[in-house]
Amino acid sequence: MARTAKRRHEAPVERPEGRLRLGFPVKVMGRPDLKSNDTRRWQADPHLRVSLEHLDNILAYLGRHGIDMYRMSSDIAPYATHPDMPQFHSMVRDCASDLAAFGARAKGQGIRLSFHPSQYVVLNSPDPELVKKSVADLTSQAEMLDLMELGPEAVMVIHVGGTYGDIPASNARWVENWPTMPEPVRRRLVLEHDDIRFSASDTLWIHEHTGVRLIFDHQHFLCLNPDRLDMGDTVRRMLDTWPDGVRPKIHFSSPRTELRELKRKDKKTKKVKTVHVAPIWTGHADYVHPFEFMGFMRSVTDRDFDVMIEAKAKDLALIRLRPDMLRYAPDVAARFGLSEAERDRLDAEEEMVIAESTAVPVPAEGDALADEAA
Repeated sequence: MARTAKRRHEAPVERPEGRLRLGFPVKVMGRPDLKSNDTRRWQADPHLRVSLEHLDNILAYLGRHGIDMYRMSSDIAPYATHPDMPQFHSMVRDCASDLAAFGARAKGQGIRLSFHPSQYVVLNSPDPELVKKSVADLTSQAEMLDLMELGPEAVMVIHVGGTYGDIPASNARWVENWPTMPEPVRRRLVLEHDDIRFSASDTLWIHEHTGVRLIFDHQHFLCLNPDRLDMGDTVRRMLDTWPDGVRPKIHFSSPRTELRELKRKDKKTKKVKTVHVAPIWTGHADYVHPFEFMGFMRSVTDRDFDVMIEAKAKDLALIRLRPDMLRYAPDVAARFGLSEAERDRLDAEEEMVIAESTAVPVPAEGDALADEAA
C-alpha cells in the first residue's frame, strides 16, 4: 500500500505563484532514513559533497509533497571552519560547482532555503575569540548560500546570544560587532528574539541601530514580552524590516500541553522513579495547534510572509496542518495556495506519510541537529 502511494505522488506538486510558503527544519520525520547531512566523524573524511547528495534526496521528498521551504542543517560542511583541521578548510570552495547545481535544483522547484546556525554562534560575547569563531561559521554558511546562487530570501537566522549578566550591554556589544562582520554575513543575517533572554523589544532596538532584518517567532513572543508589546504591531514592525521585494518569514510553533515524564531519585529510598510534572510553555509541541495558527494568520492579512513550522514532528506537522486549514479555515488555506479540490488528496497524503514514517527503520547514526532543529 505504501509503495503504491509513493508512486502516486512521484510528480512534484505545483503551487500557484504568489502563495505563501510553509516550511520545516532539517530532519525529515516522514522519511527517517533520509539524512540531512554527512554525520561521520573527521577520521572518516566527511564531506560537503556527501551532504549535498543527502539534500538531493530531501529535495525529491519536498517535491513529492509540495513543500516549498526548508531549513538546511548548519553542519552540511563538516569541520569546514574547525581551527585545528585545515584539511577541511577548502571544502566549500572545492564544491562550488556542486553547490551551484544544488541551488539550481532548489530554485527549479521553487524551494526557499535557509540556515539556522547553532547556539554556539554568539556575536555578542565579551570574548573576542568566540566572536571570531562565530563569524567564521557565518562566513562559511553565507559563502555556501552565495555559491548556490540563491536570492536574498535565503538567510541565516541567529539569536542575540548570551546575557552575561547585563542585557543592555549585551545588546550594545551585538551592535558594536555588526559593522566588523564581512559583507556576505551582513547581507544574509537575520535576527530572532527568543523565549527566555532577549525579547522582541531587544531585537527591535538592535535593528534600529544596525538595520539587520528581524524574524518574528510566535511562541517566543508569548513566552517573553516584558514590555507588553502588542502582537499585531510587533509582527508588522518586524516584517517591515525586510526590504521591498524580499519576502519575510516568521516562525510558528505551539507549546506542549501534556504532562512531562522525568526520572528522579527518591531521597529516602535512593531509587530512581518516574514522576509526572507540568509542561514548560517554552517547549515545542509535536504538532501545530490549528486554531491558534489560523487565528494568528487572520490577524495579519495585510502582509505577505512565509512560515517556518518549528513543531517537533517537523514535516508531519506541516502535512497535517494543510488539510486542517482547508477543513476549518479555507480563507487561510487559500493564502498558501491550497484549494478545496485538494482536501481528499491531502487527507490521504497525511495518512500515508505518517504510516510510512513508522514503517521505515531509523539509521543507527542520527543527525547532529543541535538548536537549529528545535
